[in-house]
Amino acid sequence: MATGTVPASFMELKSREHGLGFGKSMDFVKVSNLQRVKFGRSKVLVIRNSSSGSDVAELQAASEGSPLLVPRQKYCESIHKTVRRKTRTVTVGNVAIGSEHPIRVQTMTTTDTKDVGATVEQVMRIADMGADLVRITVQGKREADACYEIKNTLVQKNYTIPLVADIHFAPSVAMRVAECFDKIRVNPGNFADRRAQFETLEYTEDDYQKELEHIEQVFSPLVEKCKKYGRAMRIGTNHGSLSDRIMSYYGDSPRGMVESAFEFARICRKLDYHNFLFSMKASNPVVMVQAYRLLVAEMNVQGWDYPLHLGVTEAGEGEDGRMKSAIGIGTLLQDGLGDTIRVSLTEPPEEEIDPCRRLANLGMRATELQRGVVGFRFY
Repeated sequence: MATGTVPASFMELKSREHGLGFGKSMDFVKVSNLQRVKFGRSKVLVIRNSSSGSDVAELQAASEGSPLLVPRQKYCESIHKTVRRKTRTVTVGNVAIGSEHPIRVQTMTTTDTKDVGATVEQVMRIADMGADLVRITVQGKREADACYEIKNTLVQKNYTIPLVADIHFAPSVAMRVAECFDKIRVNPGNFADRRAQFETLEYTEDDYQKELEHIEQVFSPLVEKCKKYGRAMRIGTNHGSLSDRIMSYYGDSPRGMVESAFEFARICRKLDYHNFLFSMKASNPVVMVQAYRLLVAEMNVQGWDYPLHLGVTEAGEGEDGRMKSAIGIGTLLQDGLGDTIRVSLTEPPEEEIDPCRRLANLGMRATELQRGVVGFRFY
């Protein structure tokens, strides 16, 4: 990525105390033209103004010479002690998620969803081990049809654990399963777009706007259905599945992850639907932490208070998988961020419950004790 002075074509950019930000009239900056600018000793990402007439969240180096970028704006209540971030409550079936409630534990089935009997048995084992929610992958119409039978069978067996449909590439499937499951997870990178193919590397502002209009056309019916049936939604960005459009403007970055989710969130808000939460998952805990912190900083700028689902995707197995998840999830819990979590292991889902519960208890305990360090200043 290019570094150096700001070219003449970016004169709308204005300097601030320790970085660069947009003039309020600035709408687009192409990452392919300029992504990082050295300003004094701070490394700052140049970012797109996400809302006309509003400020934006900026990134700066965590410390001099550090490759870790953190938002300049507030991303947690205190950097010296754990104070839980205040959020609205999102209702998923009979489970409430948000800062007024315990940190919820969840996992995901590994059975073939079309195998109703095996899926029901696994969901019951997960519920018996104390999970608060369970997610089931729903790839196509046959899986969606099976979801009705799964739900009905569980109800007949007196299991009321909320069920979450994991949707990729299939808006019509999401529409169908929203009639029986309690929550829909959509991936902004591939719900209305394809995963990045790197076929289109440059987008004009008009091209970008047309794709946003297409997303709204495809996504709005699902939002309306979730409103009608009282369903919840997770807008869950994955670092590894950003669209061509996002990649062309923001690159493979935390900023791109946040903007990808915000495109969908703005549609929800436009339709007065607020029963949703966010996730910013990556297999690299550093990227994951950066993305969540930037997400919260940007939500603070916008005045939003949606809850967070935390997770490190494809963490692995054994000690390595647990440590990787603990680094990412634990860091954010100590920031006071996170309202529901999943420890993603390449093991049976029942094995995820214990490490997940341990982390949830750690987060709740940290917010109760609010122990920390005394603030300090540089002189």
